[in-house]
Amino acid sequence: MADWAPIAKEYDPLKAGSIDGTDEEPHDRAIWRAMLARYVPNKGVTGDPHLTLFVARLNLQTTEEKLKEVFSRYGEIRKIRLVRDLVTGFSKGYAFVEYKEERALLKAHRDANRLVIDQHEIFVDFELERTLKGWIPRRLGGGFGGKKESGQLRFGGRDRPFRKPINLPNMKNDFYGEGSAEKRNLSREGTRDWRTRDREHERSRDKRWGERERSWAWGDSERERDRGRDRRDRKDRDR
Repeated sequence: MADWAPIAKEYDPLKAGSIDGTDEEPHDRAIWRAMLARYVPNKGVTGDPHLTLFVARLNLQTTEEKLKEVFSRYGEIRKIRLVRDLVTGFSKGYAFVEYKEERALLKAHRDANRLVIDQHEIFVDFELERTLKGWIPRRLGGGFGGKKESGQLRFGGRDRPFRKPINLPNMKNDFYGEGSAEKRNLSREGTRDWRTRDREHERSRDKRWGERERSWAWGDSERERDRGRDRRDRKDRDR
């Protein structure tokens, strides 16, 4: 915990998939993919990574001219690199925009995210491939996720740092340890005893009701017999 920092200095998919950077086991398949991925950054990329913006989810028909028209609103652009397939030459749907000033970079990062370009809502983030050691792109399960708190949680970046961990007292281990297990077992046994008692009570009640009904039926039959005798006696007297 002593070397904990709110912003990641080295990319670790396991920590990046955590709220506070203290997870010990991956909580989804994407983190497993990122942990097993082998990604080598493109060494031929030039420019200042601290002034470069990553733009994704582009329409495949969007061109460099269209990107320059949109992103030049936030400041002066030094270079735009639209990533294309080496064989077909078609766009892969993401690009990198390098600004001349950090103020323009921050403004574009704040205002251009979820902007609609050619009927596509784009995603904007800082370039981390050359600034964060061990970086794994999102297509391989890495990245810091989106900018929403819901869904897959990814933290540790400049715009979404880790949350400070909560230091719990040592009594947490006792609470979740053997003593609590014994208490849970006792409570379960107690609930079983109560259920058994309820069943026995219901059975005894049903038995008592059955006996009462039989006694009532027997009493009714005796009264009927007495009434029949009285009628016969009256008839004999009348004769």
